[in-house]
Amino acid sequence: MSPQAILAPLWMGFELWQLVQAERYLGIRQIERGTDPRTLEVGEGRAALWSLGLLAESVWVLSLLFERRLIDPALGMIVVTLAGYAMRRSVEMKWVLVVLTFEGAVRIGMLLAIAVRFWRYA
Repeated sequence: MSPQAILAPLWMGFELWQLVQAERYLGIRQIERGTDPRTLEVGEGRAALWSLGLLAESVWVLSLLFERRLIDPALGMIVVTLAGYAMRRSVEMKWVLVVLTFEGAVRIGMLLAIAVRFWRYA
């Protein structure tokens, strides 16, 4: 089994962790209080872990483009990421959580498809 296959469940967990973090920093309580999430303290460790995780996941998805059977879901992950980024940049702060949640759900679905293809054709 390839090392890429072993990482698929890890990235699903990472996506779920991102959804929890998004709720924490952009959630309904923050919106009700009128808090700007950009002013909230994020620990250096958490910020570093998050940034490195995003970078590592991006490299992993790009590496999937070299697996013939995984080109479709890898391209889907890239398109969803770019579309989500564009939408987050264009909506009001209160809608960012909605976009992040939808994007995260789609990305988890894509990761599930990737994991199934890995194990089906292993």
